[in-house]
Amino acid sequence: MTLNLGRTLKQHFGHSDFRPLQEAIIQDALAGRDVFALMPTGGGKSLCFQLPALMREGLTVVVSPLISLMKDQVDALQTSGIAATFLNSALDRHEAVARLRGLHRGEYRLLYVAPERLMLDTFLERALNWNIAQIAIDEAHCISEWGHDFRPEYRELKKLRRHLPDVPIMALTATATERVRADILKQLALRDPRCYVASFNRPNLSYRVVPKSAPYEQLVAFIRDRPNESGIVYCASRKTADSLARNLSEDGVKAKPYHAGLTARERTQNQELFLRDDVRVITATIAFGMGINKPNVRFVVHHDLPKNIESYYQETGRAGRDGLPSECVLLFSASDVVKQTHFIDEKSENEQRIAREQLRQMVHYAETRECRRATLLKYFGEEWPANSTETGDNGPPLQPSCDGCDNCLTPRQTFDGPRAKISLVRPPDLRKKRIRIRLKSCRRGADWRGHSSDPAARTQSAFDLRDRA
Repeated sequence: MTLNLGRTLKQHFGHSDFRPLQEAIIQDALAGRDVFALMPTGGGKSLCFQLPALMREGLTVVVSPLISLMKDQVDALQTSGIAATFLNSALDRHEAVARLRGLHRGEYRLLYVAPERLMLDTFLERALNWNIAQIAIDEAHCISEWGHDFRPEYRELKKLRRHLPDVPIMALTATATERVRADILKQLALRDPRCYVASFNRPNLSYRVVPKSAPYEQLVAFIRDRPNESGIVYCASRKTADSLARNLSEDGVKAKPYHAGLTARERTQNQELFLRDDVRVITATIAFGMGINKPNVRFVVHHDLPKNIESYYQETGRAGRDGLPSECVLLFSASDVVKQTHFIDEKSENEQRIAREQLRQMVHYAETRECRRATLLKYFGEEWPANSTETGDNGPPLQPSCDGCDNCLTPRQTFDGPRAKISLVRPPDLRKKRIRIRLKSCRRGADWRGHSSDPAARTQSAFDLRDRA
């Protein structure tokens, strides 16, 4: 079996070796077992269901949340001579009918489909005749209300076990805490699943947080200093994505926006320009990048504060998928926290509770003086190796330097000074009003971000952290 796996891997995907966990997951899939796989972005999740689809009879149905993800993966499979297709709203009626006919005739090995379409009664009735060999649920964290991207339509997938009781299910995600993992297994009713959890550490990525003062000027200077590198700039709104792309283009940086407000044709065109390196920078809302196979993204900049660590981790994971050094930079300001709390106020009471805790964790990451890599890994239940022989004042081992974040490369000087407290708790007398962010000066001396209060010191190389490295 191992020999056949290696031959198929080389023939259809061009790889000589499997990445960590891939081979074991594939063997379990071929044995008909339910599988849960948590692998970081760039870890090769897609291969875990694509390769088995080529080695057995029947159709593998892949549940995918985004049209861009479907198109990118199906295009790549078809280029390799693999019979794959997708069904979504981007197709006209004639195209959809033609693909349905092909499915009835058994012409495809893989079908990509959105969860809301798959769970339609009429669609499931048709699917019963397609000899389905496996169901792969990508971005499986979307099924959990504790996840960072909960989607109600994913919850309907728990009915799959009743409609297709004998079909093995594979659930895959790149970001899930222990609580979310348990919820995924429960919601999908996985039977005695084999669970695989890879390391969350991306050693080729560097992590940096920079005070957000003049964001556009900071951004354009950063990009101009990297004239031959491509990257993604994540924004909180479509308006910001559009304006940044327009301004960058006017300033000589080839950039395009990507968000749900564009037409399907515009999104596809901008995506393909980026993949071909005809455009160097994409300014995007969070929808961009999920499943986009562009290995040479050298930087990811968060122009605005993400709403939670899971989103941040997944979005930074678009950088350096080829294993080469890449940068992840977050522009941080208290005003972004205020904006996020405004969004939280529009949610239901239960959603607010979850969202506040997630935002609190995100703010902690942005403000911490500890190793950012260790902080990220700890959030997902993984410890950064404590192999340092140095000890602190009280004796315990110090956290070893990751040599890949601003706090490890250029530790901030600590001293008695003011510290800002960001409170996400609703004051008793403002229960019906929006949450307020309260910046409380506890002492006097430095600015609230923990940096020197000297303006000259703050502005010198504020964004170009390569100088600091």
